[in-house]
Amino acid sequence: MSPTAAPELYYDPFDFEIDDDPYPVWKRLRDEAPLYYNEKYDFWALSRFHDVEEGLKDWRRFSSAKGTLLELIKADIELPPGTFIFEDPPAHDLHRGLLSRVFTPRRMAAIEPDIRAFCARSLDPFTGSGGFDVIADLGAQVPMRTIGMLLGIPESDQEALRDEIDGGLKLDGGEMPSMADGLDVAGQTELFADYIDFRYAHPADDVMTDLITAEYTDEDGQQRRLTKEEALGYINLVAAAGNETTNRLIGWTTRLLALHPDQRRLVRDDRSLINPTIEEVLRYESPSPVQARYVTEDVELHGTVVAEGSALLLLNGSGNRDERAFEDPDRFDVRRDIAHHLAFGYGIHFCLGAALARIEGRVVLDEMLDRFPEWDLDEERAVRGRTSTVRGWETMPILI
Repeated sequence: MSPTAAPELYYDPFDFEIDDDPYPVWKRLRDEAPLYYNEKYDFWALSRFHDVEEGLKDWRRFSSAKGTLLELIKADIELPPGTFIFEDPPAHDLHRGLLSRVFTPRRMAAIEPDIRAFCARSLDPFTGSGGFDVIADLGAQVPMRTIGMLLGIPESDQEALRDEIDGGLKLDGGEMPSMADGLDVAGQTELFADYIDFRYAHPADDVMTDLITAEYTDEDGQQRRLTKEEALGYINLVAAAGNETTNRLIGWTTRLLALHPDQRRLVRDDRSLINPTIEEVLRYESPSPVQARYVTEDVELHGTVVAEGSALLLLNGSGNRDERAFEDPDRFDVRRDIAHHLAFGYGIHFCLGAALARIEGRVVLDEMLDRFPEWDLDEERAVRGRTSTVRGWETMPILI
């Protein structure tokens, strides 16, 4: 009897069945087609760690200016100015530099006690309860509250903002979503506008006030402050980028430590492993595993010319499981020594909020272990979240 032939190699980022467990497909891409072409959606993909790392650094040939989502690049629409994750230098450097002046590690570290206090208030009621939903009761709450603390938005209004942002990310089916109406930020802009008006009249010690009062030299050499519309763009970016990915990180941390109780015991008994644990979760289940780029000139990759005007996917989630970069990469190991991974990107577009996400992930895990040394997953009630930007769980009930 002849051996069964392997199924045809196929990958696309919108297929729900692939999204459930993309790692076998990604391994085949790395081994059989390190430069892969998808005819259905007309894109190329790189999957090996080194290739993805180099692609993320090479902003001149692999541009973010048409968006970092495949559907945005294909829609070829005008993107809001000042959204530096969708820009290349020099505009990128100017706009990112302005936000980095106010979104500082010092400011992020200063709110850690407040994040910890919120986690404690959220988790204490579940002690002895039998279980809770880590996403609904914690993962969706902590990033929202943290961004609200930074921006100076009252807790009473933060949920409405989160729901507005999250609603624009969800996929309804396993096909590429249409961007015919452009990038919809109108609802978020309207929600934030009143807060900016209030801060103009009542400055405070928060990121929103710092943004609207910061002076900088614009692309025309003029010394000025942000307009209200420009400030709204920055605040939308901070709120959206900091919410969904950190939510997914919290969900994956909880899930992986339930599936690997030996690893959970290690970090429970030795809290110096909390930071390495968060890094291993980021590597093992990267919350944002696919980055799209627009090819600005003909470029040869693995012996094939990728034409100017093509869309290229950089599969950082695949790179983080590449055996060429990590020993035994499919093993979850909280004691793994990671030089660096690609979960936050690389190069000029390295995630500006990486330090904040790490703080939130570390604090949540520490507070969870203080109260619940063991937990199990309630798999029957767990629901995957489907978006074109992040990968993870919409609900994750646990039993304690």
